[in-house]
Amino acid sequence: MISSFVGVVASMHLLIQKQPRIERRLSVKHFLVLIMVYLNVTVGFGVVYIALELLGVQVIKEGTKMPGESLFHLIEDALYFSAVTLLTVGYGDIIPQGIGRWIAILQALIGYLLPAAFVVTSFVTYEDVGRKRSHHL
Repeated sequence: MISSFVGVVASMHLLIQKQPRIERRLSVKHFLVLIMVYLNVTVGFGVVYIALELLGVQVIKEGTKMPGESLFHLIEDALYFSAVTLLTVGYGDIIPQGIGRWIAILQALIGYLLPAAFVVTSFVTYEDVGRKRSHHL
């Protein structure tokens, strides 16, 4: 979860650092960073759900049965729930319980804010690139 937080903070730093201008081009680097941040946050929160379940704290529930028929099933459920929550899809087949609700709210908020950070940080201005080149000449 700490690495997920660091990834989100790094994305927000890029958001603040790169102010959009009129002339823009798509930055593939920022798109790849976004994918890595999404994967990192998904796995980070998935690990939190798994850890809490293994500690006996119920945080997710699949339909009428509890996760954890096996460790593999718990990992599958937790990562699936994490991805669905982060992407704000929310199918409802696995639902948060207790403290898991607050964790899911935090994760959904991060998932909601990441696309905005992506849009702003994925564009690099030609003006900035031109300035850097002229200073080196």
